[in-house]
Amino acid sequence: MRVIIVPGWRDSGPGHWQSLWTERLDDAVRVQQDDWITPSRQAWVASMARTILLQTEPVVIVAHSLGCIATTHLPADAAARIQGALLVAPADPERRSILSDFAPVLARKLPYRSVLVASSNDPYCPVRLAGAYARAWGSEFVRIQNGGHINIESGHGEWPLGAALLQSLAGDVDVASRLHSPTSSSSSSSRSSRSSFPSAPLETV
Repeated sequence: MRVIIVPGWRDSGPGHWQSLWTERLDDAVRVQQDDWITPSRQAWVASMARTILLQTEPVVIVAHSLGCIATTHLPADAAARIQGALLVAPADPERRSILSDFAPVLARKLPYRSVLVASSNDPYCPVRLAGAYARAWGSEFVRIQNGGHINIESGHGEWPLGAALLQSLAGDVDVASRLHSPTSSSSSSSRSSRSSFPSAPLETV
């Protein structure tokens, strides 16, 4: 099983949990984009698909923000290689014109198990919209209270909950122990149709 790290708009910088996971999982592969600032859906999805198809093992996707939306656009041959996906703090491309190439967001069930994590006060995507994404994609929905965009700015460098969720997708492959850091406790305690998604009641698991 191969972990594929998929950052969002502007990439994930030093100290972000995606960056820490890339460092600690020596067999993880991080998707690279030619342009992190003015993203093109076609280019981003093509880069993701190439990365997935180069692997010889089934993959687990770990996506953040716009990376979640890009994941849902993957072609069938790449999606067939995915064992599971952890989709964290999805973006709302209809709210920012620079992300509009990713709109409208696909509203169809993903062909693999997925867990969507959203925060009650994410400034980039209302939690009710994230809940609508989860229902459309068939994702298990985990709501975090006051977690911001679940990034370094909101205190999510070390992120033990994320490690546990990734472990649930990885099956018998032990990833959680490799992601554990002695400092994690103190830092974490601080913290095929297309459609536009309407506001919808929250679903929590």
